[in-house]
Amino acid sequence: MINQSTIAALRAMKLTAMADELEAQFADQTTYSQLGFEDRLGLLVDAEWNRRKSNKLLRFIRNARFAEPGATIEGIEYHDDRKLDKAQILRLASCQYIEDGHHIILKGASGNGKTYLSNALGNAACRKFKSVRYIRMPELLDELSVAKGCGTFRKTIKTYQKVELLILDEWLIRTLEPQEAYDLLEIVETRCKEGSIIFCTQYEMEGWYERIYPDPDNDSPISEAIMDRIIHNAYDIRIGGKISMRERRSFKTSSKSGASHGVVRQIKSTTIRHFILTGIAEKRSNKAYYKHLIRQIK
Repeated sequence: MINQSTIAALRAMKLTAMADELEAQFADQTTYSQLGFEDRLGLLVDAEWNRRKSNKLLRFIRNARFAEPGATIEGIEYHDDRKLDKAQILRLASCQYIEDGHHIILKGASGNGKTYLSNALGNAACRKFKSVRYIRMPELLDELSVAKGCGTFRKTIKTYQKVELLILDEWLIRTLEPQEAYDLLEIVETRCKEGSIIFCTQYEMEGWYERIYPDPDNDSPISEAIMDRIIHNAYDIRIGGKISMRERRSFKTSSKSGASHGVVRQIKSTTIRHFILTGIAEKRSNKAYYKHLIRQIK
């Protein structure tokens, strides 16, 4: 039949979302027969557009290697004891700080939600299709050390230079050795020339000096060089909290199941809402269109 041949042709051209939408229209003639040709064609194009944008966003999130890939700005909890400025967080979610080349320092005790907040800001950057990379500082130092041994140090540095936003978790979790401090300076130096960094740390900036090993052969400690490139160009955010966020969330997550599927579905549904709000998906005031959107989320 001509309908099946059209669907097969769409799939052959890798327009799978259009093929799925066309099949749905054929299966629900009662609803879709009320629409004109232009509306039905518009639904087909919207389905393919949304699918491709959604897949692109998922690729950006996957490449970022977040510790919490489901973290979103909408999911941030503003309890009084956390002392978070919601207006400031929403401004940062616009990613203008990346355009301006600024950094963010997230400070707070262990368990106060620094990783979640940093990943939520990273997710917001992914929604704007900016390249993001999350990594814990001990893992970064290990990676740089291995790269030196393999002769790929410069190549590794470039991979962190290319991303638009680098998230360094557990910043200065331990005192650095002299060579590690130099390697870290190399990363910070490249990021200050191009791109932004989010630092997650338990320590006040005054305590950074003693955790960055000074250069014994130079009167000017390397800690000064690293600090100078960060503190004068960064938003300083302290996260309070009398109760650990892990403790708060333990009560909420105990009843949840299918975590892996839930994360992907949350990302997809958030993506569709994001596209609607930003005008990527054209809003149509009819029942067929909303049934189409619900199918995209599922």
